[in-house]
Amino acid sequence: MKNIHIGSLIKQRVEELNIDMKRIVSFFKNLSEKEITDHYKKKSIDTEHLLRWSKLLEYDFFRIYTQHIILFAPVGKTVSKTTTTPSSLPNYRKNVYTKEIIDFVLDLYTKENKKIQEISNEYNIPKNTINNWIKKYL
Repeated sequence: MKNIHIGSLIKQRVEELNIDMKRIVSFFKNLSEKEITDHYKKKSIDTEHLLRWSKLLEYDFFRIYTQHIILFAPVGKTVSKTTTTPSSLPNYRKNVYTKEIIDFVLDLYTKENKKIQEISNEYNIPKNTINNWIKKYL
């Protein structure tokens, strides 16, 4: 989760679904077979293409980045002008944790024997939240 190579994840999903190259080329229309295989080698790709891949493969690749932000972006450690400046963009709550995030944190606690305080400090997740997950899911 920390180092994202989106191309390899797309390739993995294509292989899981066993999607034929002809179907992919047909879906993208403006990309050649070589350009498609080049996507598999890229660490990042254009968001328009990522959206198309998400639709074709029926998988939300953007969620990978969202989970990365939830786990690795510092909360409250920096002062940002955007927090005080109103925006017309939608405001999403950062503390909405997905099941994958919860499972990841619980694995850290159970399998890697990390202490709640360590997890809380490293990922900026409140200790109370982690304790609630432990009570609910373990």
